[in-house]
Amino acid sequence: MRLLNALTKQFEEFYDKVPRYAILSHTWGPDELTFKRMEQKGYVPSKKIDGCCEQALKDGLNFVWVDTCCIDKSSSAELSEAINSMWDWYYRAAECYAYLSDVPPDNKAEEANSKFSQSRWFTRGWTLQELIAPRKVIFYDEAWDRIGRKSDFDDDWEFTQRLSKITGIDDLVLSQRSLFRDYSVAQRMSWASNRTTTRLEDCAYSLLGLFEINMPLLYGEGNRAFQRLQEEILRASDDESLFAWGYGKLLRRGSDPPTTP
Repeated sequence: MRLLNALTKQFEEFYDKVPRYAILSHTWGPDELTFKRMEQKGYVPSKKIDGCCEQALKDGLNFVWVDTCCIDKSSSAELSEAINSMWDWYYRAAECYAYLSDVPPDNKAEEANSKFSQSRWFTRGWTLQELIAPRKVIFYDEAWDRIGRKSDFDDDWEFTQRLSKITGIDDLVLSQRSLFRDYSVAQRMSWASNRTTTRLEDCAYSLLGLFEINMPLLYGEGNRAFQRLQEEILRASDDESLFAWGYGKLLRRGSDPPTTP
């Protein structure tokens, strides 16, 4: 696993014993700091990554994982391994920070039509697993001010219920008081129904962790990716609620930058 040292901003590779780390959940912008760019120019100051590193250090964590720069997307093998491992990486993170760059400071998250509830983060296909997999997720606004936390702690229950109302996901799943795998295939598919991905194949690939599926990635296969996902789910489960979901009812392509993984 490739991690970014929060202090030195240098990459470090770990194979067996991975240190405690923070992980970032976010939506991609037009000028992200990628692995290739860092290889060529070194670390370039980034409000998003700088804020993530600063918060990690405050939380006593020396390493962070950020998908924009910690995956070499020019390597199809590395990209495939990363996407198939991503659920586990988010689950095992000591902290998960959800950075909502389109939410201004002092926004009232509890209001029905708040910038928080309308954030693009809630519409992305990839952020679904980033919301469910971690034991806790701390949300931050554009200025890296804390908005609230998803967890199983009683103090966070009201905020977790707010997230449930926004996403349509059972608050017991979000708090991990109930296991996501105890919900039917159709129910889990419904959680993704209003989310978007840039690439057609990512409609399926972003759901691998949610259905505990590991399969090779074949960008360029189009709708076949979802068909392969269905086939893998059927091999692992006899839940026929899957047939209630065709490709068109799942995710739709959005307008995110084409560099998203």
